[in-house]
Amino acid sequence: MDPLLDFSGKTVLITGAGRGFGKLLAEQVVVRGGNVVLGDVNEQVLQVAEAIERRCCHDLASGRAVAMINDVSKESDCKKLVDCAIEHFGQLDIAVNNAGISHELMPFEMIDADIMDRQFAVNVKGVQQGMKYQLAAMRKQNGGSILNVSSMAGLIGAPRCAGYSAAKHAVIGLTKTAAVEYGKYNVRVNAICPFFSLTDMVTKSGLVQNITLDEAKASLSRGAPLGRLAEPEEIVTMMLMMISPANTYLSGQAIAVDGGKSA
Repeated sequence: MDPLLDFSGKTVLITGAGRGFGKLLAEQVVVRGGNVVLGDVNEQVLQVAEAIERRCCHDLASGRAVAMINDVSKESDCKKLVDCAIEHFGQLDIAVNNAGISHELMPFEMIDADIMDRQFAVNVKGVQQGMKYQLAAMRKQNGGSILNVSSMAGLIGAPRCAGYSAAKHAVIGLTKTAAVEYGKYNVRVNAICPFFSLTDMVTKSGLVQNITLDEAKASLSRGAPLGRLAEPEEIVTMMLMMISPANTYLSGQAIAVDGGKSA
């Protein structure tokens, strides 16, 4: 296998793995020889792990996909997920902090404390608390890679998404700070900033209400030079490249995957 895509023997922790990017990434890692530790607040993640073992490993007893119901807004849950990786596989090579939530579209002046508290509890503290234990494990083993899922809304303004945008900007701040602090321990930390892709988070956010799917795609892709939205698989392809064991010098970066929108 091409070393760029070879995850043989690597243990990859993925939050928000019950659906969307997290689920697709987990499948791709296992196909490429890796082990995965999956967390999600929804119990669906347990079925995802079982399906991965059945489809990718052809053996429900292989143990290469382990899952637990996990709420990243709780620090104890973040610790348990890292502990699970160490207990099952002896190490944690890669962590992907993918779990996140959006909020309904609304004017800035309607964003209240409850919305901000929830955005920061999941999208910011969930990343920070996860990294706290991921970084400690990687420091002890003198190496590792962390990928945080931010958003284009973390790089530019996002009208009517003020709470979400603020939280995703904060994720980039955490990413860059950790990259500077932990580079001496051979730990790389990066963020990926996707443009719109029709995952559940987007379809349930209010962005596509009262219009057809084709109308939503046309509206959301406006301004992107490639003239379309990303397919979830296209975002996951970049995630794979960023966490690849062969990608050893990229750190502290927030990479836009946006069809040219930010250009």
